[in-house]
Amino acid sequence: MAAVGGQSAQGGGAGKESAPIEFRDAVEALTSARLRPELVLSPTPAPRRLAPFTFALSASVEVDGEELADGTLVLLHDPAGPEAWHGDFRVVTMTRAELEPEIAGDPMLSEVGWAWLLDALQAHGAGHSEAGGTVTRCHSQYFGALAERGSSTEIELRASWTPSDGRFERHLAAWGDLLCVCAGLPPVSAAVPLPEATSLGGVVPMPARRRPRPH
Repeated sequence: MAAVGGQSAQGGGAGKESAPIEFRDAVEALTSARLRPELVLSPTPAPRRLAPFTFALSASVEVDGEELADGTLVLLHDPAGPEAWHGDFRVVTMTRAELEPEIAGDPMLSEVGWAWLLDALQAHGAGHSEAGGTVTRCHSQYFGALAERGSSTEIELRASWTPSDGRFERHLAAWGDLLCVCAGLPPVSAAVPLPEATSLGGVVPMPARRRPRPH
């Protein structure tokens, strides 16, 4: 189970206690969600200008003391219901992982990465609409004092969607599963209680580098 420390939900500079009950319930669902053990979550400052009420978490995937992937999840709430959202909540995420050379050059990498997000949402029963985002592949070649690192390729997936079911813990679990898949771990079926995780049929994890990610 991943633990989340105390985090104040930001609402136009106001404290959590002044936020609407719907937003407070959503934050409670996120902070009490039961997640797979490879995920390490921690509170992070939430952006204040995206919506009247915001809440943010950072996450990393750690195996045997090594960080294989990281990312952030931001929950936005605007009681006015922005037209583009088609709802009054919006989830905004960023997922990042370093890849092995054999997968980094796959021309279908971007399409596969986006499909994994949609598959994770479906597998966890996270009802949503208006999903959109980008998948970016970044190749780095090091020189001089850093030449010993060799080359590396990262995938970065930025996505947002509108939750349509009020089950915010499912959306966090789905995103956490995506983070783990990008780190090279098999996905976990939402139907199987943790820690008895099983692979979802037909889904192949992305081989990530099994070494600490440079910071």
